[in-house]
Amino acid sequence: MIDQISQVMYLPLHPRLPGRFGRRVQLLALLLSAGAVSLAFLASPARAGQDRADRRLQQRLDEANRREAEVLVNLVDSAAAGEPVPSDFSMSWRHDFLKAQVGTFVPFVLTIEGTGRRAGRALMYVRAARRREPESRPPASERGRGRQERYAFDAIFPVAWDAGGGRLRIARGFSVPAGEYDIYVALRERSPDVGAPEGTGATDELRAGVLRRSLGVPDFWSGEFATSTVMLAERIELLARPLSADEALERPYVIGLNDVRVAFDSTFRQDGELIVVFVIYNPTLSPGGDFEVQVDYHVFRRAAAGQTEASAAREGERYITRTDPQRFNRRTLGPGVEVDGEHPMMAGQGILLSSLDPGEYRLGITVIDLLSGQKLARDVIFRIAGS
Repeated sequence: MIDQISQVMYLPLHPRLPGRFGRRVQLLALLLSAGAVSLAFLASPARAGQDRADRRLQQRLDEANRREAEVLVNLVDSAAAGEPVPSDFSMSWRHDFLKAQVGTFVPFVLTIEGTGRRAGRALMYVRAARRREPESRPPASERGRGRQERYAFDAIFPVAWDAGGGRLRIARGFSVPAGEYDIYVALRERSPDVGAPEGTGATDELRAGVLRRSLGVPDFWSGEFATSTVMLAERIELLARPLSADEALERPYVIGLNDVRVAFDSTFRQDGELIVVFVIYNPTLSPGGDFEVQVDYHVFRRAAAGQTEASAAREGERYITRTDPQRFNRRTLGPGVEVDGEHPMMAGQGILLSSLDPGEYRLGITVIDLLSGQKLARDVIFRIAGS
C-alpha cells in the first residue's frame, strides 16, 4: 500500500457562463477605454474645449477596438475557409469536460511559447462552431451579423504578458451543447498606438496566429452514469465564497468552492505528489434516494512487452500497488447531502510518489455504481523523474 491523501467533495454543477460575441465586445470596448470614459464626468463650461477633445479620443478608441475585433474575426473566418493565416505564435491547447447547468462546460488552457522579450498586449478570440461541411468565407455583407445564432460560442478576451519572452498560459472556459465542434483561437498583438489605422506602419508588424482543434463534447445530461475528464492537479485550494459568472469565466477550473490548480505537465518529481480530480454524475438512486458508489485506484508501471503480473495489467505493464477504495454514500458524505442530476460528487486522490521508482506509470481508475453494477474505467499516464 502506498501513502495517500483522499479528496472527497460534494458540489453543485458548474454555472453556465456568459460571453456571447456581441456582449463581450461591448464589455471589452468599455474596459479598454475606461480611462477616456472617466474624463467625461469632469466636464465644466471652462473645460468645454478639453471635453470635445476627450470625446474625439473616446470615439477613436471605440473605433480602434471595433477594428481590432473585426481583424480577429476575419482571421478565424479565413482559417475556417481553409485560407492561409499567420502563424507568428506557437500555441498549444488542452481542455477538460464538466457538466454545466446548461450543456457541457469546457475549461481550457492555451499555452503560448516565446511571446517576446518586451511586455505586450493582445486580443484573443475564441469560437466554437458546430462541425459541418467545410464552410466558405462569408460574404463581406454578412460578416459580423448573426454570430449569436451562427456559433455555439464566440468571445474576445484581452491578454497581457510581461517582458522576458517566456511561456504564457491563458485559462478560460465556455459552455456548449453536446456535439462535434471545430474550435478556433485567434491571437493578435495590439498596437502601442491604439488609435492607429489598420494598414499603417503601427499595425503592419503586429504578430498573429490561429489555432484550430476538433472537439467531441460529451452529453452529461443523458442520465447515464458518467464522469468528467480526470484532471491532474498541482494542488486544490478551498475558496471562501462562490465565484460570480464573470469571475468563473477567467477561472474555469474552480469547481464549486474548490480551486483546482491544474498541472500542465504529467512528469513529477519522486519527492512530489500525484493529485487527480474528477466529478461523478448520475449514479443510480434507490426508491429512498440512496446511492452507493466505489472508486478504486491501481498503479501500474510500464515495462518490457509481455511482463504482466495481474489480470488488470495490460501488455507491457507491471502491477505495482493500489490505494484503499473510496466509498460514496449518505454515511460517508454526511447528512443533508442530495445527489441527483443537478448535484454530482467530486472525487480525488493524492498519491505520494516517494516509494515509486523513476519511470512511466498508469493510474487505473475504476468507478463502480454498486446499485446497478455499472463500471467506468479511466486512465492517467504519468512519469516520475528522479528527485
